[in-house]
Amino acid sequence: MKRISVAQPRLGGNEKKYVLDCLDTNWISSNGKYIGAFEESFAEFCGVKHAIATNNGTTALHLALVALGLQPGDEVIVPTVTYIATANAVRYCGATPVLVDVCADTMNIDPAAIEAKITPRTRGIIPVHLYGHPAQMDVINEIAQRHGLWVVEDAAEAHGAEVQGRRVGGLGTCATFSFFGNKIVTTGEGGMVTTNDAELARTLRLYRGQGMDLQRRYWFPVVGYNYRMTNIQAAIGLAQMEGIDTALAERERLAGWYADALSALGDRIVLPVRRDGAKEVYWMYNIFLRDATEEQRDAVMRRMDEMGIETRPVFYPMHVMPPYRESATYPVADLWSPRGINLPTHQDLTREDVQRVAESLAAAMA
Repeated sequence: MKRISVAQPRLGGNEKKYVLDCLDTNWISSNGKYIGAFEESFAEFCGVKHAIATNNGTTALHLALVALGLQPGDEVIVPTVTYIATANAVRYCGATPVLVDVCADTMNIDPAAIEAKITPRTRGIIPVHLYGHPAQMDVINEIAQRHGLWVVEDAAEAHGAEVQGRRVGGLGTCATFSFFGNKIVTTGEGGMVTTNDAELARTLRLYRGQGMDLQRRYWFPVVGYNYRMTNIQAAIGLAQMEGIDTALAERERLAGWYADALSALGDRIVLPVRRDGAKEVYWMYNIFLRDATEEQRDAVMRRMDEMGIETRPVFYPMHVMPPYRESATYPVADLWSPRGINLPTHQDLTREDVQRVAESLAAAMA
């Protein structure tokens, strides 16, 4: 039987046509018409005024923090369950990521735990829209405003997710996205920062291009970074945006298939939930083994792999990672992260594939 991958891109639109146009016209580096077109398309999609393309999602995060003036000695509130780039970008600035526990239903940052971690050194909050479910931005923004903090949405995994009908990307001071090969929109590698703040957008563009003055070529008023996206990457991204509505609809359908196929396992597993007012986009379809240990979870994943089904573990909490290890406990993260599995989630899966994944999971658990 064919192997089912946990993720793979859908490249069935104008990607090849636009890339060949780059090659035919020799515009293959960080200049060219597709960069601006991709930025404009993505800004419109997110409902914001400005989008600044970067060469990957991690540099988008770092660029945002630099543009916001994060300095050594500063602190930033970060959920303990996230991809490590969220915390790393804070460290790149010499600042300290201050970890916060997560909500049991979505594994997003727990707003009720944020204020206890705010100190005079806190400069901002980075809520992560984990696996495509948006964080509770209304509560987080209220806390940030009360304490004079900025908010950077880490929306790397949540292209198109919504809160009260508004798409992520425009719900904080700024937002960052990833376009890695397994994301809903991909450019192979790539990222984006979105914002409604014109001055912040100007600063982001300044630092993205080695710090060269935007009005005076080869004059460098600041130390910047080479975080530019190539025209070829942007060409792929623009083609991907032409199919974004279909991509989101197909992931919604896929989630329905999974809910049906996994219902036979009853309360032995926990399926994804959707909070009121939120629209999840299912970057990854996650399930949790209700009563399993980490060793049992890993054994289930190994058995599924033997049956030709690729899976991934839910992210390990930051506080157990060597660079960020703490003796403190985070009850929700400690309980649920070791039980979580990312099931195959991509547009090329059929309903029969989903049924096979579900049967594989049931057999492995048995």
